Amino acid sequence: MAQSETDVQRLNEAVREESVQLQAATAEIRKVIVGQAALIDRMVVALLCRGHLLVEGVPGLAKTLAVKTLGQVLDLSFSRIQFTPDLLPADLVGTMIFNAKTGEFVARKGPVFTNVLLADEINRAPAKVQSALLEAMQERQVTIGEASHPLPDPFLVFATQNPIEQEGTYPLPEAQVDRFLLKAKVDYPERAEERAILDRMLAGEPPAVGRVLRRDAILRIARLVLDVYVDERLRDYMVTLVRATRAPRDVDLPDLAHLIAYGASPRATLAFSNAARAVALLRGRGFVIPEDVKEIAHDVLRHRILLTYEAEAEHVTTDEIVDRILDRVEVP
Repeated sequence: MAQSETDVQRLNEAVREESVQLQAATAEIRKVIVGQAALIDRMVVALLCRGHLLVEGVPGLAKTLAVKTLGQVLDLSFSRIQFTPDLLPADLVGTMIFNAKTGEFVARKGPVFTNVLLADEINRAPAKVQSALLEAMQERQVTIGEASHPLPDPFLVFATQNPIEQEGTYPLPEAQVDRFLLKAKVDYPERAEERAILDRMLAGEPPAVGRVLRRDAILRIARLVLDVYVDERLRDYMVTLVRATRAPRDVDLPDLAHLIAYGASPRATLAFSNAARAVALLRGRGFVIPEDVKEIAHDVLRHRILLTYEAEAEHVTTDEIVDRILDRVEVP
């Protein structure tokens, strides 16, 4: 839909005003977290899209600390669940308990009833526990007994997992992985950043952070994301990128066909649209540019592409496939 010049100007002014609050929130997080700018941005993007975020990285990269700090900065309820092999679904969503006074069974809600849920090392729990989150992540409700209970708004799952440890871990089902809006990968810090981490820890306790973003502001900014303008050509660009993961021959990449077992679903197209608009707002713009789409492409697609055995034998990663697609598809 075309927008008048006045509408665009008004939207840009609103976006710039709201982005100041987002910058204040990220500044609070950076009081504790050194570096990891991409991870902080992805957390904010997931927050604005009311989407779930999967964070993958080797131990010791402050994945858990970053999410906990975000929970401290937001004026939202926050729960952390350490996933372990002996965890039960009832430990997560709750169960029915007998009330001796009334002689009836009543629902006892679990820690999933919160705004921000940190599922720490989510791949350490078996499939029956991981699947207990499926309804919560998709429907924003939990069924206990015969009744369904709505979750607070917003409800976000920020999950962490370790990619190198296989002992005592259970890979997430593909259906659940697809429910994550983004999958962020965390890498080792640069030398200067690692020195800054050391200096900060030697100085004593990390600085305290304040709650700078209230719930009503979060919901208001999330609604504003939906108004960020996406040009028709960029919409076609996002659809082409997603479809290229299913039919690489259509974008003149026939050598990728034997490497991809399953491409991204239409859910990836919607994730592209939401995440790109959130990135634009975070950058203080009321419209999406191609760089916003390319910036978020790996996080949207890397967990939605299933590789073949040939790809694994050739040590090809989904990030490399996304790189090839981005290089091939013409930018509008």
